[in-house]
Amino acid sequence: MTQVSLGENEGIESALRRFKRKVSQAGIFPDMRKHRHFETPLEKRKRKAIAKHKQKNRSSRY
Repeated sequence: MTQVSLGENEGIESALRRFKRKVSQAGIFPDMRKHRHFETPLEKRKRKAIAKHKQKNRSSRY
């Protein structure tokens, strides 16, 4: 759980900026997108196979 406490003379804009930075560093957005919809086991296997194939192609380039 990401929390940001306001300083004494801190504006809401800067606190919101700090909160967004902490959330992005914690990796909450990718996880949230990943769990947005239910994924069947077949879809999961396909997604992982595609990712594995992409990773293999990237590593063979260099």
